[in-house]
Amino acid sequence: MSVSIAQLAQALRERKISATDLTRQAIDAAQQCADLNALITLDDTGALAAAERADRALAKNVGSTLVGIPFVHKDIFCTKGIRTTCASRMLADFVPPYDASVVEQLAGVQAVSIGKANMDEFAMGSSNENSFFGAVKNPWDAARVPGGSSGGSAALVAAGIVPFATGTDTGGSIRQPAAFCGITGLKPTYGRVSRFGMIAYASSLDCGGVLARSAEDCAHVLTAMAGHDARDATSTNAPVDDYVSALTKPLAGLRIGVAREYLGAGIDAGIGAVVQAALKQYEKLGATLVDISLPNAALAIPAYYVIAPAEASSNLARYDGVRYGHRCTDPTSLEDLYTRTRAEGFGAEVQRRILVGTYALSAGYYDAYYLRAQRVRRLIASDFTDAFKTVDVIAGPTTPTVAFKLGEKSADPLAMYAADVNTVAVNLAGLPAISLPAGFSEGLPVGLQLIAPAFAEARLLNAAHQFQLATDWHARMPEGVA
Repeated sequence: MSVSIAQLAQALRERKISATDLTRQAIDAAQQCADLNALITLDDTGALAAAERADRALAKNVGSTLVGIPFVHKDIFCTKGIRTTCASRMLADFVPPYDASVVEQLAGVQAVSIGKANMDEFAMGSSNENSFFGAVKNPWDAARVPGGSSGGSAALVAAGIVPFATGTDTGGSIRQPAAFCGITGLKPTYGRVSRFGMIAYASSLDCGGVLARSAEDCAHVLTAMAGHDARDATSTNAPVDDYVSALTKPLAGLRIGVAREYLGAGIDAGIGAVVQAALKQYEKLGATLVDISLPNAALAIPAYYVIAPAEASSNLARYDGVRYGHRCTDPTSLEDLYTRTRAEGFGAEVQRRILVGTYALSAGYYDAYYLRAQRVRRLIASDFTDAFKTVDVIAGPTTPTVAFKLGEKSADPLAMYAADVNTVAVNLAGLPAISLPAGFSEGLPVGLQLIAPAFAEARLLNAAHQFQLATDWHARMPEGVA
């Protein structure tokens, strides 16, 4: 589906197509593109029932722009009565008894979920190769990764199967796959979208968001997803802006900070050239470029890969074979139950991060690693605070390279972690950021990242939308996709 959510909504309200027919098209497209391996669960029965309810609402001319619009949930959001696996053997047969807040909110506006998207196991990865259900393929080149951990969501949108998908972003897991797949990915401010029912990886970093073709589409979806939730202690009780109305504001006077650290060593020349061209386009639209520095940017990766694994070690301790999830057969003791269940249920990358996190939290190493990483986190956040005294948004490449080949970095975890070099600092600081298509290098999509102060999602969406009105990179589709 290469048309926008607003265009689909208009067609539905003018009875040019029904929600049921639109949903059938999405289901058929998903089945025809099964070789992408982007879906874990296809809920065709539930989707068609929801579409019929949406058609009844449309007949009465009630509801929001999202009524009858098909989409997919990342398989990290709990869905009542539908298995939620987190792409792990540990939860391969887990069927939640409740819905996540994000699931409730999108169901409440009668958007139609057709299933659950593949992902890196427990959201740990940058390539979507760490899934118990197998790797997802990039629609632009099936030999390449779609990015991770929300790679299934990104691939489904890029392939035109659905107009949007939910995702989560702990260190770049929405923005990086959006860049690799040539779509738009929005990570809101930490606390803007409820984490209730979103299976935890790193609780102080995890953030729900949206992947779609355009900033305009993201604005419609964020309107439904954002808001305070008393069930989530980290949810912020702050007013939700009118994201759609904010899209039309001209960019004259917008100050864009260009961080020299984001365009330095390690960034492919082709990526840098595309980003520079995009910045020139912003100047044509009336924005002013300001040279800035984020002096602690180089510390983001080491700080993140202490803090995130430490929180994962704590969060994943609940999977022990006792209460729910995978359980080893015929344990001989409690220790055997724990060790074999976790060894069988968790994949290699999840085990690696649990071990790193447990070590960082252990007696004698807590101060040297975890506490020091938290101090660095404060410095990184302070860098952004200082920068936003003189600029409105910060721009740079989303990723240092285009999508790499399947298996290319699987044997080198450090090289894989480096794929998030420009994204993790945003999560450490709890800020909103968006990745939008800005061009191509080596025949593959390149993403431009924009970062804004806390709760300035409307500013981000406006800046991205105005760029997309002047360019057509977001409208480009992989070969063979309608």
